[in-house]
Amino acid sequence: MGRFNINLNNSNTYDAIVIGSGISGGWAAKELCEKGLKTLVLEKGRMVNHVEDYPTMNKDPWDFEFRGMLSHEDLKQQHIQARSGYISAFSKHFFVNDIDNPYQEIQRFDWFRGNHLGGRSLTWGRHTYRWADRDFEANARDGIAVDWPIRYKDIEPWYTYVERFIGVAGEKKGLPHLPDGDFLRPIEMNCLEKHFAEELQKKYGNRYVIMGRVANLTEAKPWHKELGRGECQNRNRCGRGCPFGAYFSSNSATLPAADKTGNLTIRPNTIVHSVILDKTTNKARGVRIIDAETLKESEFYAKVIFVCASTVASTQILLNSTSERYPNGLGNMNLENWGTT
Repeated sequence: MGRFNINLNNSNTYDAIVIGSGISGGWAAKELCEKGLKTLVLEKGRMVNHVEDYPTMNKDPWDFEFRGMLSHEDLKQQHIQARSGYISAFSKHFFVNDIDNPYQEIQRFDWFRGNHLGGRSLTWGRHTYRWADRDFEANARDGIAVDWPIRYKDIEPWYTYVERFIGVAGEKKGLPHLPDGDFLRPIEMNCLEKHFAEELQKKYGNRYVIMGRVANLTEAKPWHKELGRGECQNRNRCGRGCPFGAYFSSNSATLPAADKTGNLTIRPNTIVHSVILDKTTNKARGVRIIDAETLKESEFYAKVIFVCASTVASTQILLNSTSERYPNGLGNMNLENWGTT
């Protein structure tokens, strides 16, 4: 896999800007680039090129001082990240240093972060399920909050579109509360799992044990192979970054697809401070950024802006995006004043 394009154009103006390069940011970049838009992806953290920047991908436990366990020094530096139970010497490079990235906890709040290209798409569990009608109807049925304006039938074609591209392994069971998808062959159960599933089915006819529906390629289709992705090798080393591209990540799938169009530019080490609002049109026209290495402030402009940072980071950016119309931040206007300014 070649390196991603990080060469900015001279004007600082693009057709579209995507903030964040995780699962949603990577997908936005792919769709925009494939539609012909010159797209700039702004990533807060460092560059991670697929395969070449997975330093532990082929190491065995005995290649590490503590057989993969975190040292006492590591635990001091990543004491919050370690709460997940998922971080180890194999994967610690994909999680932030908590000393360098502190935050206040009035009550315990586990904030697991990875500031790098691909974000949590490099460390997610890959379980991928469809909502059923009962999920979309839950608010209305229970009288809670606001009813969803859409139903499963509206989203179903998009589920299929996404699953086909990313590759989801699973078995079709015909369960109305867990809709089937466009699956690759499921990962096979071991003998104990098969026995347990059979016995449970005998005792409780309406309960099922199924393999997790995961975004791992059990078979690589032609469109996967075109991006350099291969089948899962069952190495149990997913959290280190997969050199085979078997599990779906921005780095192995959506960003390479975007890069193939020639329309993608990635700018790592870029902290987006706020969205710039045009005073005349009241539409977003760009973003203010801080270079994480030089601390230099600058601006980029585009007609289309997708805010795809993490939940907390996206909220921070929007709250920072103050203007005459939105004095408390973009999208944070007092509803009583809606339509009056």
